[in-house]
Amino acid sequence: MRILVTGATGFVGSRLTEKLVEQKDHDLYTLQRYVTGRYVLGAEHGVKTVFCDLRDHFAVRAAIREVQPEAVIHLAAISPVSYSYDHPNEVIDTNLIGTVNLAESCLREVPHFKHFLFASTSETYGNGPVPKLEETPQAPNSPYSVSKQAAEKYILYMWDAYKFPVTVLRPFNTYGRRDNTHFLVERMLVQMLRGDTVKLGDPTPERDLLYVDDHADAYLTCLGNPKAIGGAFNFATGEKITVKALAEKMKEMTGFRGQILWDTIPRRPLDIQILYGDASKAKSVLGWQPKFSLEEGLRRTIDFWRKKITGADNARAAQTAN
Repeated sequence: MRILVTGATGFVGSRLTEKLVEQKDHDLYTLQRYVTGRYVLGAEHGVKTVFCDLRDHFAVRAAIREVQPEAVIHLAAISPVSYSYDHPNEVIDTNLIGTVNLAESCLREVPHFKHFLFASTSETYGNGPVPKLEETPQAPNSPYSVSKQAAEKYILYMWDAYKFPVTVLRPFNTYGRRDNTHFLVERMLVQMLRGDTVKLGDPTPERDLLYVDDHADAYLTCLGNPKAIGGAFNFATGEKITVKALAEKMKEMTGFRGQILWDTIPRRPLDIQILYGDASKAKSVLGWQPKFSLEEGLRRTIDFWRKKITGADNARAAQTAN
């Protein structure tokens, strides 16, 4: 299948692209906004890249006309929730208008288009009853989650109006990053591994934490699956943990003996207190279920960052010695 992945330089997108390459039976493209020095797997892995800004309707349409993808996996977005409060226009332009430009281009430029997979988010549910089911009323409470719900509504309208083959994926909080410490798990564990005083925000929120490989596998489960088309699906573990309990677990796993300071990060204008999901629809309809327990996922993430930090420290020491 000829597949175009957006957001392939990002956290989940880079892992998904690796998995698609491993399958060896796809003609694989990535769509990127040109940024100097930022590339994905490259031609040696058979991955071809086209460059354009998703906010530019004409550029997107030209790129889709050129590539003629059979399927698009659309992960590109501005995703930090806290950032979205201060940059709402940028977030709406990228996440909503960018999605509209991409989906409309596929509809109008690819005669035999097969599947559009859209990475939405559990953040669209906001506060309210838990666990979150696909039928749970959505109550987005940030510019980020508003942009994602609006994009959902648009592409589902395209399904109703044109039978444009879409699938909406609503993954819950995902961890396992390799190079970004802005998000909760990675911010927490890197401070612990460095032996720093750990500075965190509110200890009381409860979250459903999904390991990155399980998240990436959700797209593979949906891709080309006729049972996925026209639907929205949660991808979650169904288990929740408080931020404080997570810190205690990671403290034990990393051997951290220092101090944790709470409420040192400004609170968001609004936040979701309890967010965990029910993925029984994905299990029964698609056959997806998480393979990694929280402990195993955290162990893998901690091992990766421990090696990365040790390697960086050794490199600095060698440079200083020279």
